[in-house]
Amino acid sequence: MDLRQLSALVAIADHGSFSSAARALYTVQSNISGHIARLEKELGVVLVDRQRGGLTDDGGQVVDRARRILREMDDISADMASRGDSVSGHSRFGMIGTTARWLMPQLLPAFALDHPLVHVTVFEGNTSNLIPRLIAGHLDAAVVHLPVDDPELVIEPLFAEDMIVVVHSRHPWAGEDELSLQKVASEPLLIPPKGTVMRRILDKAAASAGTTLRPQAEIDGVRLLTSLAMEGYGAAIVPSTAVPGWLKGDFTRIQVPELPRRVVGWVQRRRPPPGAPTRALLRTMREILESRGAMQHGVHVGSEAFPLGRSL
Repeated sequence: MDLRQLSALVAIADHGSFSSAARALYTVQSNISGHIARLEKELGVVLVDRQRGGLTDDGGQVVDRARRILREMDDISADMASRGDSVSGHSRFGMIGTTARWLMPQLLPAFALDHPLVHVTVFEGNTSNLIPRLIAGHLDAAVVHLPVDDPELVIEPLFAEDMIVVVHSRHPWAGEDELSLQKVASEPLLIPPKGTVMRRILDKAAASAGTTLRPQAEIDGVRLLTSLAMEGYGAAIVPSTAVPGWLKGDFTRIQVPELPRRVVGWVQRRRPPPGAPTRALLRTMREILESRGAMQHGVHVGSEAFPLGRSL
């Protein structure tokens, strides 16, 4: 077993065929076929389904470990090249869309200025799909909605943000600046589906207030949830960063004091830890949040960001 064989298998998983894998690795198809055949012979299993394309179940198991091995090789090179003040290499990280919307335009230019030799690949997603990708080794780290409970992960809260109600200007609540959670729960709402982190938090807050949230529709995607509310489909409960302060339109933001703040945090695998490029990215992110985070509408940073009983 060698790295060329593992690289060939990962390329087939990523690109779907021997020919596409060969193009991605700047080689010929016969080389890819030879690497896979030798790897299958050594392991005694079929890794690639030649009839239907893609990996077999055994191939899927092997490719997950192969990704980790190849990533570790990249991190070794990056760490050795990043001694002293100079950092180089590749960082692959994920970020939930609402946070990415206001943080990425500040983070990427600052990071490029500090570390021009680091190549960054950003994957947008929600918490429920970013965490499995992180655990599987497809990502080096992720910025997600907490809480996340997994012993394999190291978790660092970054900031908290208010949860608010958003309605169209024609909605009966449009003239309100603040509503009780009891009042909000009196009408069907646009809310995330059951099983998502945010829905669990909202349901817990409603239960504490002695009420239950009723869905008008369950939407898995905060930005879509927000857009539907802004266009008059209904009232939605969303995090503040889904409706940044610079955004104007025919909608109203309404405060709901009983709603807990949403906590957003950095997560990474405990073993192996991320390499120097990703560690440098986290340092730059902390600096931006410390200096500019509180300028964002509804965002709280620092020691007062997570007051007892308000963050979940």
